Amino acid sequence: MRYNNIIKQKQYEKIIYLLRRDTVTFVPRVVLLLVLAGVGYGLYFLLKILFPTLFINNNGFAIMILLGGVYALSIWLFFYTAFVNYFLDIWIVTNDRIIDIRQQGLFARTVAELDLFRVQDVTSEANGLFATMFDFGNVYIQTAGEKERFTFFNVPEPHKIREAIIQLADEDRKFHGSQPN
Repeated sequence: MRYNNIIKQKQYEKIIYLLRRDTVTFVPRVVLLLVLAGVGYGLYFLLKILFPTLFINNNGFAIMILLGGVYALSIWLFFYTAFVNYFLDIWIVTNDRIIDIRQQGLFARTVAELDLFRVQDVTSEANGLFATMFDFGNVYIQTAGEKERFTFFNVPEPHKIREAIIQLADEDRKFHGSQPN
């Protein structure tokens, strides 16, 4: 995916981090998809054993096929929506700013950005056993701007990212402090 269509990168700007949610955080959605698909197949075989006359009658069989199709398409739609939200939520950290690209549903996207010299506080957290084991968590960036808090959800190595953002913000403050107004 080319990010030049979404953001206009300045000439001196370099992308330091291109962050997405950790892959481990999407595994429960895949497991849920498999379980729900298994429930559908299990229900089919259970109905075939308990009510064999449903499948002999053409009308009953057509209704069962229709309901099964609606169920399968619903599962895929919810899975696809979850995948789009997972894959298209992107946080870009450059040497000058932070860009928060957040997908909201299938057809809505919000893009927000903040200059690094406006960063006031950066906090990272990894809550729970899996987050600690697989080293993913949230990074919160506090600023005095219109959007007071930026949040990177379930990113890998949150403590390392927090330290890097603090360092980049300090460097950007020095750069903007030396610039004439």
